[in-house]
Amino acid sequence: MADPLAQVVTLLQPAAPFSKRVSGAGRWSLRRTEVGRPFYCAILAGTCRLAADGHEEILLREGDFVLIPSAHNFTMSSHAPTGPEDVVHTPILLPGGEFRLGSPEAPADVRQLVGYCDFRSPDADLLASLLPQLVHIRGVDRLAMLMQLVSDEASAQRPARDMVLERLLEVLLIEAFRSDREADAWPGLVRGLSDKRLTGVIRRMHEHPDHSWTVAALAKEAGLSRSAFYERFRRAVGVAPMEYLLAWRMALAKELLRRADASITEIAERLGYSSASTFTVAFTRHVGLPPARYARGGWQNASGTEAPRASWLLVG
Repeated sequence: MADPLAQVVTLLQPAAPFSKRVSGAGRWSLRRTEVGRPFYCAILAGTCRLAADGHEEILLREGDFVLIPSAHNFTMSSHAPTGPEDVVHTPILLPGGEFRLGSPEAPADVRQLVGYCDFRSPDADLLASLLPQLVHIRGVDRLAMLMQLVSDEASAQRPARDMVLERLLEVLLIEAFRSDREADAWPGLVRGLSDKRLTGVIRRMHEHPDHSWTVAALAKEAGLSRSAFYERFRRAVGVAPMEYLLAWRMALAKELLRRADASITEIAERLGYSSASTFTVAFTRHVGLPPARYARGGWQNASGTEAPRASWLLVG
């Protein structure tokens, strides 16, 4: 049976621009406003604070792991209270390659491994919106181990480096999402998959996008009435069932068109459309340009018209 979470993470095409070791000493505060690039961090020793927009402040301790898939604005600061005079604009590079926040002379109060990655998929905003906005996990050592593997591979120039990094990042992201006990607190894919009535339905939609699904047919799969299923799905995932199915079909269509390994007629059949013309109308309405033009490279300039409800794909 299809694994929706793995499919979404794979379609994101994660790549690691860099990771680094960072320490903090004394009072310091660093504000990050560069949205769009996923951020992850493992606390190796000590404590510090994280305040992400829209979330309560978190005290991070040794062994904690944090992932912000869509990289909302956030502030990291020392455990001790800070003021305007403690704001750090540029970390200090210490001998040995470690970056320091706060006093360069004082003993470190916290040590962390931080990293940023890119989602290379043109559908990154749509796909990432299916995931939780913030993942905070305590006591899962393998996440720090995976981060170290990513860091080691990123700093080396070995054969197949990019492919290895992409696979390591996929594993890191999946492990983070499935280890987070609070990932289902917000509407999105993870919450939908945690609902025993919905998980089989979502997997079926991912496994058989070519099926002529209706709300009634999906409700039957879930063992619920049509109205009960519709409301349960919408509350859990954040969008209506057919809206989810349409967005998933369009994400698959774009990937197939970019790979150019199937004709428009074949893609239409794979995604459950009765004809190439029906698929073309749906694709053009959803994306903003016809599939043939998209396949010729139009996706590089397409802004996409699916953005208004992009927040459903992962976790709200």
